[in-house]
Amino acid sequence: HVFWGRGNQAGRLLGVPSNGKKTEPFDFREQIGIYVLYADYKVVYVGQAGVGKQSLFSRLKQHRKDDLAGRWDRFSWFGVLRVVGAGKNRKLASKTTALHPKLADVLNHVEGILIHAVEPGMNGQGGRFGENVTRYHQVRDPRLGLSEEQMLRELCKAQGIAV
Repeated sequence: HVFWGRGNQAGRLLGVPSNGKKTEPFDFREQIGIYVLYADYKVVYVGQAGVGKQSLFSRLKQHRKDDLAGRWDRFSWFGVLRVVGAGKNRKLASKTTALHPKLADVLNHVEGILIHAVEPGMNGQGGRFGENVTRYHQVRDPRLGLSEEQMLRELCKAQGIAV
C-alpha cells in the first residue's frame, strides 16, 4: 500500500484514524518510533527510527534494498510523534515536544506494542494504550493504481460475474 517514491515524486506512508472519523489520509513519512517487519505474518525484524535524522519511512525504504530486501512482505509501526492541528494544517509534533510519561503508561505501551506486534496466543487481551493514543490504519496510496483485489472485482463486474 506504500508509494515508495519515483523520480522527483516523494514517497508517502498514508494513514487514517481507526476511530471511524472521516478524514483525509495523513502522511506519516516523517514519523519516528518502533517498527516490525514480517514475512508471512511471522516477525523477522524489529527496529527503530528517530535517533539521528532517519524517519520511519526512510528506514523501511532502506530495508527494501539492504540485506533484508525480499525477506519481508509487510510491516507494522508504533510512532511516538502525535498528529497535531486540524484539516490541512495537520502535522507531526516536533521531536523536542516534552514527554513526561508515567511509569505505568510506559509499561502499558511497551506491553501493548509487543502484544500487537507478536500476537502471542496466550494473551487474551489486547494492548492497553490508554486514552491518549490514537490508532491509525494504513491506506493504499492512490498513485499505486488499483490493487489486485480491486482489479479482479472490476474484471468480474465487466464480465457480469457476481462477487
